[in-house]
Amino acid sequence: MSGETTVRVLIADDEPLARQRLEDLLRPIPGAVLVGTAADGDEAVDAIRRLRPDVVFLDVQMPGKTGVEVVRAVGPERMPVTIFVTAYDRFALQAFELAAVDYLLKPYDDERFEQAFERARKMVELAEVGRLTDRLAALLGGRAPASSDGDAESSATPFPAPSAGWLERIAVEMRGQVRVVPVEEIEYVTASGPYAELHTAERGFVIRERMQALEERLDPARFLRIHRSVIVRLDRIDTLLRGGGGDYAVRLKSGVKLRVSRTRVEELEKRMGVAPR
Repeated sequence: MSGETTVRVLIADDEPLARQRLEDLLRPIPGAVLVGTAADGDEAVDAIRRLRPDVVFLDVQMPGKTGVEVVRAVGPERMPVTIFVTAYDRFALQAFELAAVDYLLKPYDDERFEQAFERARKMVELAEVGRLTDRLAALLGGRAPASSDGDAESSATPFPAPSAGWLERIAVEMRGQVRVVPVEEIEYVTASGPYAELHTAERGFVIRERMQALEERLDPARFLRIHRSVIVRLDRIDTLLRGGGGDYAVRLKSGVKLRVSRTRVEELEKRMGVAPR
């Protein structure tokens, strides 16, 4: 695992043994620093505000406030990178809707913990270069970049916007560098925790932008949201697959298969030129 970035971690769980297990798993990880623990929801809110950790392992069911209520109390936009810990699988979907980067379903093994932590570390690394990435994305997207003190530069002259104002390039942080990915190369986009992951024929790229925000900046003539967590480039679709029980999927020319929500099938068929049934 990477040891390049120091990650300040808070553990919030009302079970002492659960807290201890997380501490034991964190201890040998290079760069992981435990800054505090919390035994209930109110302590968790206070610790997040006071300690400002990079990552929080947040138990879903705690006295005082549940993990979901902790997120709402702090504010999703002010939460650190969040990994929910839960014994109840039905909380997983709600966890992702509240911008958790991952969740651990008790009982979890060491490998699953490491996967979740490394995913969180990746998000922290993205956040560290966020200002550079945001400024470059603003220039490439035709928006005036924010000034270093956080206010818009009223005298700034943005780069010319792409035709019709849609994105033509996206800035992606990679190992301390910024790579520019042409939108033309994107085959589809998936949700990656609170962020979006661009998929090209070459590889995937996680960017610090939510699916909804990215969807609004992509040309709707070329891209379509076919599922809550999937945006597809229409000219990359090869086949619409109709399964039993009303299930739908698309197969791309690359062979990738993507699920289609039932509520989005009609619009997809219309965009593909499929005659109404």
